[in-house]
Amino acid sequence: MTTLLYRGQQYAQHKEVAPKQLVELTYRRTVYANNKLKAAQTHPVLTYRGQEYQK
Repeated sequence: MTTLLYRGQQYAQHKEVAPKQLVELTYRRTVYANNKLKAAQTHPVLTYRGQEYQK
């Protein structure tokens, strides 16, 4: 078991640590830029208390 420290007090963890799947993140500049451009081109109509406005 693993001994942990919390606010200066040591305690033993009673559960086994679950193995985590590693996830590799990638940055795709063109995908990000295209999505940002699409979002900028759309103008959603919002309604608040019966009044419509655009963001």
